[in-house]
Amino acid sequence: MESNKDEALKCLAIAQKHRNAGNYPSAKRFCQKSLTLFSTAEGMKLLEVIEVEFQEAEAEASSSRTAGSSSAEGRTSAAETHPSAAGARQRHGGEASKSGGKAKANGDAPAEKKRSYTPEHAAVVERVRKCKITEYYEILSLKRDCEEADVKKAYRKLALALHPDKNGAPGADEAFKMVSKAFQVLSDPQKRSAYDQHGSDPESRFSGMSSGRASPAFSRGSFGGGGGFEGEMSPEDLFNMFFGGGGVPMNMNGGAFGGPSKFLFTATFGPGGFRTTRMRTNARQDQPAAESRSIWVQVLPLLLLFAFSLLNALPNLFATPPTPDPRFAFTPTTRYNVERTTGDMHVKYHVNAAEFSGHPIAAELARNDNKPGPQLRKFEGNVERAYTQDLFAQCQRGLDRKQRQKDQEVGLFGIGTDWAKVRNIDAEPIESCNKLKSLGLLN
Repeated sequence: MESNKDEALKCLAIAQKHRNAGNYPSAKRFCQKSLTLFSTAEGMKLLEVIEVEFQEAEAEASSSRTAGSSSAEGRTSAAETHPSAAGARQRHGGEASKSGGKAKANGDAPAEKKRSYTPEHAAVVERVRKCKITEYYEILSLKRDCEEADVKKAYRKLALALHPDKNGAPGADEAFKMVSKAFQVLSDPQKRSAYDQHGSDPESRFSGMSSGRASPAFSRGSFGGGGGFEGEMSPEDLFNMFFGGGGVPMNMNGGAFGGPSKFLFTATFGPGGFRTTRMRTNARQDQPAAESRSIWVQVLPLLLLFAFSLLNALPNLFATPPTPDPRFAFTPTTRYNVERTTGDMHVKYHVNAAEFSGHPIAAELARNDNKPGPQLRKFEGNVERAYTQDLFAQCQRGLDRKQRQKDQEVGLFGIGTDWAKVRNIDAEPIESCNKLKSLGLLN
């Protein structure tokens, strides 16, 4: 069926997109769905190509994982031990021991699947973890006089390379946290200034940055009451906010004066680093007092509109209605039996003899010795306008028909196309378009 063919072509286009992105399982699934709906030669060829490329990609991935795991084990043992990394390993170790105990208790719990990575991923992790946790410029590979755009660019590159969903190398999670921390400090002008001055974490209580100079976006207890914004933004929230373009809204319960008011806190990233907004959601809005107006002031606009419409209609009430133009056709019939030609474009048209002879245009021609007057020129201008509009419509339909024939011949991917036939379709003349060209109305 024709509807199934359209859906099959859509599935084929989606399969091609997944193939270009390297997602061969999805590409294969959509290609098979396309063949189920409507079998085409393009779909069969594309399925064969996807299966071959999928096998090659699996072979290459398995070889790279084998080489990457052997090289990453040596690099991990030589990497510098960080305080935060030790905490992360301790947490992961505790969680692993708990999960291991549960697995032993259950007896048949499946083992955790190792995440894959490439040697390039392991090299990025090794470079970041060699830096100290407060060497923010070195972590992002930036100079101290870099611009804000450079900070964004460096974070974008490293965050995409170290995100846990993309990089499964050992220590990638900790490296991702270090990059996020460096970006949070260097993207905030106030925190960056404090870091450049003291060289330590500006949010640490032991750094030279006092609590009075801490950034209001991330300082503890800055909202008062019992529900302030505690701690810094998580690396995952920072990643989603930076690449998603949205804010991170949070409700703050507890007001600064102990009341039950609620605050809405949003953190967004802009030209000046992180910006925060805090507003009360239950604040009362003052309503402007309604001004009293008299009934005549309210009705006055309607009266003026009625009077203006009446004045415009008065001339038409007493004037003689204009005589409509005589009817015409571009092809001769028994009704339209008199042929005439316009004066400008020399367009042939036909009118009814009795109707045209009784029209004021005929009387004008009789007065001017068959010379065209204003009424005839106006009438023939309408004839030429109708003629050119009809030609444009016919020309457009012809062009659309040729385009459909070309699309049907080329197909979706141009596989097995008879290009000689396509050129013949392009060369087919369209009579209405040629007439427009001869009249100088179409290039």
